[in-house]
Amino acid sequence: MTDTHDTYWNHNVHYHPVVLDAVPDGCRSALDVGCGDGLLAAGLATRAESVTGVDRSPEMIRHARKRDVPRNVTFLEGDFLDGAFLAEGGYGFVSAVAVVHHVPFDDAIGRLTGLVAPGGRLVVVGMAHDRGLLDRVIGGCAVAGAGALRVRGRRTGPGPSGMPVENPIMNWGEVRRATAHLLPGRRYRRRLLWRYTLVWDKPGDAREDGP
Repeated sequence: MTDTHDTYWNHNVHYHPVVLDAVPDGCRSALDVGCGDGLLAAGLATRAESVTGVDRSPEMIRHARKRDVPRNVTFLEGDFLDGAFLAEGGYGFVSAVAVVHHVPFDDAIGRLTGLVAPGGRLVVVGMAHDRGLLDRVIGGCAVAGAGALRVRGRRTGPGPSGMPVENPIMNWGEVRRATAHLLPGRRYRRRLLWRYTLVWDKPGDAREDGP
């Protein structure tokens, strides 16, 4: 087994602590969609009783399964959009980091919300592109601050070889409006490093059926 935990930093990894801090207390079952090499899933294992990481890339799942993780973590290969292997409404916490821009946005949000158990929480770390002058100014600030945000002692890089990369097609305003419509009550925040976060709590009494 190999363990690459804490060996690299990038713009997505930078926001892993934000995701981990959002896990509800007493979470039984967490799902990390687009888990990549399993870095975030390994962190979620300390916050939830069981963790499932899913990715449609066979190469990423191979990387993830080589990671030294606790026994409460399982990695599955498959597409979350049509994966009947994922329990509908079965997860008290669902995360998706740099995932939704790889697929049709409405489909992604609809599927992610369906996976969240009543009373559970969805956290998305997403990407968008600049449209106007203000967007470019904010992006420029991100360039200036990126060096200061890097974690000392970590290699800076995109992650393991073969990790899928896709440019976002929606701009910041489109994402903000779409999420307000699709996720009433969501908490949206634009962040540095060309990322946004949204947190949405599914109405209903807390319940987790489990995978």
